[in-house]
Amino acid sequence: MDWNLRSCARHGHVTYAPDEVELRDRLHATTPQGEAWRCLRCGTYAIGAAAGAGPADHAPLIPRGGAIRDRLIIRILAVERFVRGLLIAAAALAVWWFRDSQADLSRVFESDLPLVRPLADKFGYDLTDSPIVDEIRKSFTLSHTVLIVIAAALLGYALIELVEGVGLWLVKRWAEYFTVVATAAFLPLEIYELTEKVTWLRIGALAFNIAAVIYLLVTKRLFGLRGGAGAAHAALLGDSLLEVERATV
Repeated sequence: MDWNLRSCARHGHVTYAPDEVELRDRLHATTPQGEAWRCLRCGTYAIGAAAGAGPADHAPLIPRGGAIRDRLIIRILAVERFVRGLLIAAAALAVWWFRDSQADLSRVFESDLPLVRPLADKFGYDLTDSPIVDEIRKSFTLSHTVLIVIAAALLGYALIELVEGVGLWLVKRWAEYFTVVATAAFLPLEIYELTEKVTWLRIGALAFNIAAVIYLLVTKRLFGLRGGAGAAHAALLGDSLLEVERATV
């Protein structure tokens, strides 16, 4: 896949007229339809005046090739974090709203559970020995104070996830650091949960988070890896069309 063309098809071409004459001539062309400028992303000529002009050093630094693919992966991770944050926030609000209604909820739960049993039996799920059912029943015995603490903890966790999601969507470097630190901090808890009970969901969540941490550390050169932030910026600059053209002048 040509990530440059794909991105230009979605967002349009990015053109720039540098003040440097030799560089300007390499990016400019005259056609029967009028003047044309090379796109800084895909390298094809776009008919019309340049969108920007000025010294080459002031030109926008446009991600190209693998950098575009990396941004897509980062934004997929951002969506996952944002959705998870919303779900956890909803759970926190549910705990807060029903903190004084455990007895009523317990009665409703026990009266409605038999209605769900035939459906569960069809899928081969035993509600009698279900750990989920046991955890729900235990929650009905928790004190008012404990429920408030749980709601506060869930809300704090949700805020962490939402901050990660927003920061990653905006492709902020601080968000990449924050995500790695926050995700790594919860890995021991996820591993501990696996020691209690192994499920495909827990294994998948742990594998996904480990992969996300490794991916961010390596590709984004965090904490000085592979040359750190300076090397990351140099790699992005080295892929810039203006830099490539300037090197051949």
